[in-house]
Amino acid sequence: MVEITSPRFKQNAAGALADEQLQKAMNNVRSKFIDKRREAAEALPEFEALRDRAKAIKDHTLDHLDLYLEAYEKKVVETGGFVHWAQTAAEARGIVLDICRMANARTVTKGKSMITEEIGLNGFLETMGIRPVETDLGEYIIQLRGEHPSHIIAPAVHLTKEQVEEDFRRVHDHLPADRDLTEPEALLGEARKVLRAEYFNADVGITGANFLVAETGSSIIVTNEGNGDLTQILPRVHIVVASIEKIVPTLEDASQILRVLARSATGQEMSTYTTVSTGPRRNGDVDGPESYHVILLDNGRSAMLGTEFQEMLRCIRCGACMNHCPVYHSVGGHAYGWVYPGPLGAVLTPSLIGVEKGGHLPNASTFCGRCESVCPMRIPLPKMMRHWREREFERGLNPATQRYGLRLWAFFARHPDLYRAVTGTVVPLLSLMAPKSGRFGWLPLAGGWTRHRDLPAPEKRTFMQQLRDREAVSRQAAA
Repeated sequence: MVEITSPRFKQNAAGALADEQLQKAMNNVRSKFIDKRREAAEALPEFEALRDRAKAIKDHTLDHLDLYLEAYEKKVVETGGFVHWAQTAAEARGIVLDICRMANARTVTKGKSMITEEIGLNGFLETMGIRPVETDLGEYIIQLRGEHPSHIIAPAVHLTKEQVEEDFRRVHDHLPADRDLTEPEALLGEARKVLRAEYFNADVGITGANFLVAETGSSIIVTNEGNGDLTQILPRVHIVVASIEKIVPTLEDASQILRVLARSATGQEMSTYTTVSTGPRRNGDVDGPESYHVILLDNGRSAMLGTEFQEMLRCIRCGACMNHCPVYHSVGGHAYGWVYPGPLGAVLTPSLIGVEKGGHLPNASTFCGRCESVCPMRIPLPKMMRHWREREFERGLNPATQRYGLRLWAFFARHPDLYRAVTGTVVPLLSLMAPKSGRFGWLPLAGGWTRHRDLPAPEKRTFMQQLRDREAVSRQAAA
């Protein structure tokens, strides 16, 4: 099980800021994802129209989610598959275990899946005597380290090449000690060599799903390594674990959203592999599983329907929001303390584990709006983070000093004459007290700011005073 450390976000973030290796690795996010996404979007004239269309498709689906889920289940059964419904993470883990035991599984291969991270599947299977093997390169690396992903599309983005080499030499001790692992290609080749045998040894393959198609009963995954295909077609049993909002009505709808997914995630026109699976192997098929199971997980999603957080269920897990988030760039994904980092985690985590545990995360935002501006599904992430801040305040979960400070601010905001009188006195006084540099290195009640940066001294007159002066000059000029 993944330990939830979201309540310790401030301590996690402080540790991340002091981690030199992490800060070096996070430069890759700043330098690679942002430019590629912009170039891919600019190269497609209809990109903004596709975003509108993708949003409309998901909004329609969420408004009729029960009907599409029933239609999907019917199609899966018609094609020879099985659908299992799970209300909680524990139920989903139990269903996976039952299927594995029916197959007498000892080893399972896994494609990259955030939903299996959410339910803590790997640790659970290990305690039950079943060995899970992650086949995505990034997931494989962090599995060797006993970590969880720090990014939803690049799980090992927090690591440097030197750290990966060290882990491979530590774990792959059956390989020659003098082999050259200094280049990324060598690391990739070694991982491929080690994992190739696992595909053929596995009794069960487990994947997530980027989309579930109600029209055909299909599951769709997008990958760049081909590991997802091998995980699905080589074992005797294929298990798809997906949350209920992954449903889309038709294959045409899925193709529309796919056109914005890869461009937003990695700057590609399309991912290298887009794999559609529909049921088990049929007569005449040259490969594929003998048995096909889909586990549909709720785990708090249905409680978001009809609320101010329903729009979060449009998320297609592209990672664009975190790729552009200055807070994520500074602290990485592990600081967020659970499966989902960045702006999407700041909204989704409190929704799934409660504001009591995840309430710090919506505060980890500059509200610059970059996340919403690049989201292919136009999810208003800052607005929803504000809603969580409101709930945190209503329940008294903020520090007392913050609550009293906000109440004091609200009092002055409701009494504008008093506000102007106080600011008209304090602002000139601070201006007179300012050092020659024009910046304060320390001020009472401002330690949270000045511990990390200087506070610019205010002008001699408040904004309202300056505005009145300008208006007076304008009136005189007009007269």
